Amino acid sequence: MHSLPVLMRLLGRRVILAGHGAGADAKRRLLTRAGANIVGPDDQAALAIVAIEEEDEALAVIAALKARGVLVNATDRPDHCDFTLPAIIDRHPVLIAIGTGGASAGLAKALRQRLEAMLPANLGKLADGLYAARGAIRRRWPDAATRRRAIDAALDPGGPLDPFHAHQDDAVAAWLDMPETTPRTGLVSLQIDNADPDMLRLWQARLLGQADRVFHHPDVPKAILERARADAERIAATTPPTSSGADLDLWLTYQPVDSSQ
Repeated sequence: MHSLPVLMRLLGRRVILAGHGAGADAKRRLLTRAGANIVGPDDQAALAIVAIEEEDEALAVIAALKARGVLVNATDRPDHCDFTLPAIIDRHPVLIAIGTGGASAGLAKALRQRLEAMLPANLGKLADGLYAARGAIRRRWPDAATRRRAIDAALDPGGPLDPFHAHQDDAVAAWLDMPETTPRTGLVSLQIDNADPDMLRLWQARLLGQADRVFHHPDVPKAILERARADAERIAATTPPTSSGADLDLWLTYQPVDSSQ
C-alpha cells in the first residue's frame, strides 16, 4: 500500500487551513463537518491543509509547516502531501473512504458515486444496531472465533444482515432470535486457477475472507493471498496440514489454466 488508511477524530482538535478561494472553502466545509477547530498557519497544530493556488507561495508555506513537524495535505500537489483526503461516503456511523494517492480526484469521485448508489440509506442504523447488541452477541457466542464467524455469516450476501440490502430497525434483534446454525469449521481445500484476484469467484473470495489460517503452496500468487483476512495466519507449505482445530482452515493451491488448449 502506498498509504495507510486512517480515520482520525478531529472533533475539537486544531487543524491549520492555509489559502483562500473555492478550494480552501471546500476544505473548510469538510473540516467543519468533522468538528475541527480551524486555525491559521502561524498557530500550533498537528495537521495542516494548504489550498493555495500560487505555486511559490504554496511551496513556501508547505516547507515552513513541515519544518515545524506538521503533517501537510497540499491541494493538487500530491508529491508534497503527507496525507491525502479521500472521497467520502457518509452513512453515519459508517464512513467509506476512497483514495487514489492523489492520482485522480475524478476517479475517486466516480467510484464514490457508483458505490453510494449501491448502499442503502439506512446502513448506519444497521451499524448502530450491531453496536447496541454487542452484549447480547457476546452472550450468545462467548467464544471470539465462533462469534466472528456468526457475524460474518449474517453479513454475507443474502444473509439476514446483508449490508447491501435495506433492513428494518429491528433487523439485528430478529437475527439474534433466529435458530442457532453451525458455523463452518475444519479444513477446506481451495484451488485457484487464475493469478488475478479480481477473477476470484464470490464463494472463493468469501472463503479467503473468513478463514482463520491459510495454509498455501509456495507458488500461490501474493495477490491472491492478500485477499485473505488481514489478521489470518498465512503458512506456506508443500502439503496440506494433517489436522485442523475448531477454526476454519484453508488449504490453498494454484493451478493456472493452460490457455494454449
